Amino acid sequence: MKVLAPMSGTVWKVPVQEGGFVEPGDVIMILESMKMEIPITAETAGILKKVYVYEGDFVQENDVLGEIE
Repeated sequence: MKVLAPMSGTVWKVPVQEGGFVEPGDVIMILESMKMEIPITAETAGILKKVYVYEGDFVQENDVLGEIE
């Protein structure tokens, strides 16, 4: 399952590393946009197989941020 950016912003924090297990609702990334922190949560349980962005990267709406397997 692909994790998409809900809006444009800067990747502020990635608290889960590749290979980490996540549950639905777990925060896997935090975006910063217009001085607000937007948590990106897992929609399903699984392993965060791949993270495509780094802290400080700017992303556009609907960019793929990572994959949960």
